[in-house]
Amino acid sequence: MRLGVSAALVGGRLVAGDVAVRDGRISAVGLGGGGRGVAAPGFVDLHVNGFAGVDFLTTGRDGYERAGAALLASGVTAFQPTFVSAPEATLVAALREVPAEPRGHGGVSPRSTGAASPRGGPAHARGAASSSAAPRVLGAHLEGPFLARAGAHDPRALRAPDLALLRRLLDAGPVTQVTLAPELDGALELVDELVRRGVTAAAGHTNADAAAAHAAFDRGVRTVAHLFNAMALGTAREPGLVLAALGRPDVTVQMIGDLVHVAPDALLAAWRAAAGRFALVTDAAAPAGATDGEFVLGGRPVRAAGGVVRGADGGLAGSALTMIAGVRNLVSLGIPLEDALAAASRVPARIAGRPDLGTLEPGAAADVVVLDDRLEVARVVVNGVAGA
Repeated sequence: MRLGVSAALVGGRLVAGDVAVRDGRISAVGLGGGGRGVAAPGFVDLHVNGFAGVDFLTTGRDGYERAGAALLASGVTAFQPTFVSAPEATLVAALREVPAEPRGHGGVSPRSTGAASPRGGPAHARGAASSSAAPRVLGAHLEGPFLARAGAHDPRALRAPDLALLRRLLDAGPVTQVTLAPELDGALELVDELVRRGVTAAAGHTNADAAAAHAAFDRGVRTVAHLFNAMALGTAREPGLVLAALGRPDVTVQMIGDLVHVAPDALLAAWRAAAGRFALVTDAAAPAGATDGEFVLGGRPVRAAGGVVRGADGGLAGSALTMIAGVRNLVSLGIPLEDALAAASRVPARIAGRPDLGTLEPGAAADVVVLDDRLEVARVVVNGVAGA
């Protein structure tokens, strides 16, 4: 199959020519006789609380299918459903609903006990391959409950670091990332467990100073969830986690690119400081891919108006951002298209430990988004299968 494009993002640069796909893999790039549009690696979103009216913490299979179709239309070919802090029983139930990545996709499989799921049948039974394209569910991102700052989370659901609780959650479903506040007593023991199990350890919702941040980075925390948001910023003489992360070449920063959560100047400064280790995320909530109105985030009411999502207290509560809109926002600030696309694909794929994704090198998985000259999504392919 040929994609019919005029160029493709390969190895961080735009290569003229068409792209060929065979058996779910990129087979060739730079071919003559192409058409129009630019092929880029499919977007990888590591922080998605909900989409298209769906709140992932409280949904079942139908919700994943509805949200997945809308995410695919926005160029996302792989994502981590993200669960905010909640009681253990709620998190366990949500983890049992996470679909498995279909066999042959190279992803994680739920550590299911085979118990019946209360919202859609046995979770492990939903990993069968499908003839239609759907985004890969890489595994769940637990944003909490081991946090120091609630932000939009229910403060009653925050918990002190508890190794036994973490192990129960990791055993309940396919967890691929956990965000925690590394300065809390006992948090570094949790980091050790995450590193041992191959789960991405992220810092976030934190009051950590630079010393606590460096201790966590040295222990195995390799990324920061939504840099600047819900964290102590520190000062020039007493820096916090933000400056510590930006100064570490081994730490990747994730940022919400809606230009609301972080002002353009701050986003640009972070991008320049963290070139090549800057990942775009949406922190999308149920209003993303939907219209303004009333929704829920983690079971709590939120309202979307003018593309901004706020909780009952008026504070920001997730976003209505799509990844393609985030890419356009980065480009509008003067960030080269190649770098903006890498921030939405290659860098987050690296955080997720998925070298097979986020690239169009021959042999890589054929997860592709084709963009037109207005940077609108024209076509999406997952594992060589075209989206609807």
